[in-house]
Amino acid sequence: MQENIQENISQELEENLSYIKSMFKGASDVVYREFDAVEWKVALIYIDGMGDKLLLDNFVLESLMMPLTRIKSKEEIKNKILTVTDLKEVFSLKDALIAMLSGDTIMLIDGMQLAYVIATRAWPSRGVTEPSGETVVRGSRDGFTETIRFNTALIRRRIRDTRLKMVPQTLGTRSRTDTVITYIEDIVNEEILEELKNRLDKIDIDAILDSGYVEQLVEDDGDSPFPQIQATEKPDVVAAALYEGRIAILVDNSPFALIVPATLPMFFQVPDDYYQRWIFSSAIRLLRIFAIALSLVLPALYVAVTSFHTSIIPTKLAYSIAASREGVPFPALVEAIIMEVSLALLLEATVHLPKPVGSTIGIVGGLIIGQAAVSAGIVSPIMIIIVSITVITTFIIPNYELSSAFRMIRFILILCAGVVGLYGIMLCIIIVMIHLIRLQSFGVPYLAPMVSKNKKDSKDLYIRAPIKNMILRPLFVHGGDKVRQKKK
Repeated sequence: MQENIQENISQELEENLSYIKSMFKGASDVVYREFDAVEWKVALIYIDGMGDKLLLDNFVLESLMMPLTRIKSKEEIKNKILTVTDLKEVFSLKDALIAMLSGDTIMLIDGMQLAYVIATRAWPSRGVTEPSGETVVRGSRDGFTETIRFNTALIRRRIRDTRLKMVPQTLGTRSRTDTVITYIEDIVNEEILEELKNRLDKIDIDAILDSGYVEQLVEDDGDSPFPQIQATEKPDVVAAALYEGRIAILVDNSPFALIVPATLPMFFQVPDDYYQRWIFSSAIRLLRIFAIALSLVLPALYVAVTSFHTSIIPTKLAYSIAASREGVPFPALVEAIIMEVSLALLLEATVHLPKPVGSTIGIVGGLIIGQAAVSAGIVSPIMIIIVSITVITTFIIPNYELSSAFRMIRFILILCAGVVGLYGIMLCIIIVMIHLIRLQSFGVPYLAPMVSKNKKDSKDLYIRAPIKNMILRPLFVHGGDKVRQKKK
């Protein structure tokens, strides 16, 4: 909304209408409905397609144009005539127009220096569906939508507590995007909450089109490849985070909620870990961690061993690798980079293709490219095996942003391995670990609870302890009530 807009509402209805029409000159979707309510002139203004016309017809126009009792004063219009549930007075024309641009209807009455804002938001919206990026074997299948009120309702349904707070805030000087900060009052860490509010207040941008804008504007280190804020489409994930004492940010027009603070182990966890028995969940989590480590170092290890450290390979395996590489014109480093770049291109193309053909193209393209590369002698069969294992283990990473960060580091590891072998891999890993140790998310160490002094936080780290033994909330993030369940 323009900052130089007129603030005061005139008592003259015609003057207000002329000014509003001049503001929205050329906007064909703005509807002006003028009529007489007994002896007073009234005007309704709303955006076509964003306002509920049936509500206006049945509960506003009909009530005012055919009142059952005589209207003695203008104040009776609000108190006795209008049969709508959500109606408020505003004394600033700027506030009224912002409400109208959000889907509400403003009502101006001749002789009154105020405007009534009638809640008639009924813009087109997508229904609640299962998130495509966070599928689960067991658990809820509903996901957030682009409508912020749907999203707050999905959270409220899971947290029926009066201490659940939802603080509204508007971001974007032109887009005026609605955002909500939600937390549980007696559990949240007040220092983290205050820090988040300060960072949001410092945002000065013309438009917020998605929660990704907010994520990039409030995160601690924008130059780090690792995500420091958790994004999710699942309301049960947000509810679980709020119960731990963390804070969620909902942004209108975005189906992704943001959760702060976020640490590296949190990105390895999935809802299935908590909805199934602890032994099975712990085994799967350990397998997931092993697969993630394998996806990170496997191509680099192959390059280092075949280029510099062939003596550590068993003799029979060395002969097999040498035979498979016979006729390949490139060194192992170039071979690995060719396959990694081809894989990255194929994955990116699959993401942006239409769903009916995306999966088919991905599978067929991978098979054709791999077979053609081996037949042409560009890469060896063992490299195809290495890349295939890397792809499978990469898909185990639950978070797409973390997967992308690991893909970047994997390229660097391959380059280091091709230059100085295993020493380059170790040096690169040490540099990454130093970066992770220094990294924070809203004052919380990024490697917590791995670096936490409190051993009780390790119950949900590498393994998931039985729920009956998880008495306390994570001590590295909470700020209030420590106890999540009482031991009997």
